[in-house]
Amino acid sequence: MGKNGGFLTPKAISNRIKAKGLQKLRWYCQACQKQCRDENGFKCHIQSESHQRQILLVGENPGKHIANYSREFHSDFFSTLRRSFGTKRVLANTVYCEYIKDRNHIHMNATRWVALAGYVRWLGSQGLCEIEQTERGWYITLIDKDPDAVRREMETERKEKMDLDDEQRRQNLIAEQIRRDKEKGVEVPAPVYTEFVRKDEEEKVQVSFNQSVVAEKKKILPPSVLVTVSKKRTNSTDEMNVKKSKIENTVESIFKKPLSKKTALEEVREMEEKLKEEKNRKDYWLHEDIIVKVMTLKLGEKYYKKKGIVIKVENRYQAIIKMIDTNDKIRIDQAHVETVIPAIGKKILVVNGAYRGQEATLEDIHQDTFSVDITLLTGSMIGARIENMVYEDVSKLAE
Repeated sequence: MGKNGGFLTPKAISNRIKAKGLQKLRWYCQACQKQCRDENGFKCHIQSESHQRQILLVGENPGKHIANYSREFHSDFFSTLRRSFGTKRVLANTVYCEYIKDRNHIHMNATRWVALAGYVRWLGSQGLCEIEQTERGWYITLIDKDPDAVRREMETERKEKMDLDDEQRRQNLIAEQIRRDKEKGVEVPAPVYTEFVRKDEEEKVQVSFNQSVVAEKKKILPPSVLVTVSKKRTNSTDEMNVKKSKIENTVESIFKKPLSKKTALEEVREMEEKLKEEKNRKDYWLHEDIIVKVMTLKLGEKYYKKKGIVIKVENRYQAIIKMIDTNDKIRIDQAHVETVIPAIGKKILVVNGAYRGQEATLEDIHQDTFSVDITLLTGSMIGARIENMVYEDVSKLAE
């Protein structure tokens, strides 16, 4: 067999087997993208003319080449994380082992990051992943920037906040009722629980109410809604008909209201408002120069429930915030902050809805409905008063 026809010779087959899979990193030349099998081969390569020319090219602008290698490494690593693990919490070293299975990958020693820990910290600072350091190493969780996922997270947090506020209002109402009863000297006896024993099977059960409680309810409820309940039932058809007619008259007097017919101008205005709302209602609301409040503990207790000024908005869902108390600058996602409602008379910015991006003055605050009344200062409707705008659509302007 000739010298050049040795494709199936034992030596050629052995060389191809050795070339498969990963080789040692210290014998890899990133500039030439060449993997050597042993130390002697690597030594011969670095002394070759082609390697010397490539090194001269890299030496002319090393920052450009390192930036390109870093960008390619991040793109491939992030794609592996998104494709193989999704939004699951995973060890960073596990993702890296999955990434280097491709023998043509960009090695980390050619990038701007010295070690994997430095790259993981960079992912956290850019808001791309949630990072956590444990005894086993760094764990990362991909932050999904899908608009639907962000919208679902915001709706969940808003619902939890509304439920918490409802529970607080209920507790405050109960405490206020207890305080009012103590001031009036009304003492409600403690309940005594006894076993229910019926002496006679045909004996009727009668329920009596505390007179003080009944009198208090009569003061609170309007007379038109109160319905007297007799202690004893009667089988008289006439009495039942009279009661039925009274209840029907009461319900009719409460709920029956004359319907006012809208004018053509009012219908046109409502149609314009609806079109503006559909056009300007977005799932992102961050604006520059507004004040927001940090509502996450992932950045530490130092920033939790602290206010900051949005100085820059990135990718619509992220912002760089300058904290008011410490002047620190942090990068944070929109889902981890909320709007700030100032005092009456202060300037605000409409961050979402029909009047998105317009400045206004806060006129009134409705804590029971979580809404505000504003007067527009910019736009085509200067001086118009907008009522019942939810808290999430407005935020305080930085002075």
